Amino acid sequence: MLIDSHAHLDSPRYADDREAMLRRAFDAGVGAVLSIGIGEGPAQMHQALEICRQFNGQPGMPRLFASAGVYPHNTPEIDDAVLARLDALLAEPEVIACGEVGLDYFHEGAPHNVQCQGLIRQLEVAAARKRPILIHCRGTNEGADAWGDLFDVLDAHWRHTGLGGIMHCFGGEWEQARRSLEMGFLVSFAGNITYPKAQPLRDVAARMPLDGVLVETDAPWLAPAPDRGKRNEPAWVTRTAETLAGLLGVETAIIADSTTKNFFRLFPLESGMGNW
Repeated sequence: MLIDSHAHLDSPRYADDREAMLRRAFDAGVGAVLSIGIGEGPAQMHQALEICRQFNGQPGMPRLFASAGVYPHNTPEIDDAVLARLDALLAEPEVIACGEVGLDYFHEGAPHNVQCQGLIRQLEVAAARKRPILIHCRGTNEGADAWGDLFDVLDAHWRHTGLGGIMHCFGGEWEQARRSLEMGFLVSFAGNITYPKAQPLRDVAARMPLDGVLVETDAPWLAPAPDRGKRNEPAWVTRTAETLAGLLGVETAIIADSTTKNFFRLFPLESGMGNW
């Protein structure tokens, strides 16, 4: 069975067929999905948890876990009330991670210093709750390097926790992947690894150790080839796994086994998540 380590199951694009979409994932061999709790802003962080509670326990469904966090471009909305809401969500047993959080300098959005401060404040909450983090990092803009700033923040405010996390939808170079692994992060590859112009990303993936990788969809975005541009869904994480298997020279079953073990090493069952 595969795990989709990052999907936005609360997207309105699933409003009409969410249950059927989850059943398709299970039928495709997806045993679990991490549902990302950022919504369209902090007021919707809870939606991923609600979806977990709606569908968990139903036959023919993947096991659902949730996260909660404030996306980089929503960091200006962070105040004490938002952080208290985040803390309360991270206290719930199904909410196993804080995220996705991080820095995005690619799109016009929150000022860089606001993103950094918002990230730091969320790291403090996650550390207190002993929850790993899901990192979004993208872009260089006006001479500012998001990866450089990210590692500065993590070195100062996260490394010492030993909690690690996931570099979601990794799009960096080998040096960023190497530093991520060294800091105890898993590196997660999404459907964009299948795109024709993504050879530099495939070159990085081909160098990764099996015990350092995950696969994801980032659904409903980043549908893998040949369905790029369509609505993505967790069932299609199988295509990313197949591509990664080819790059690493192993069978897809090895990718499924390794990424599942990696996921549960980061999020151990004994932490109260119940049985796999």
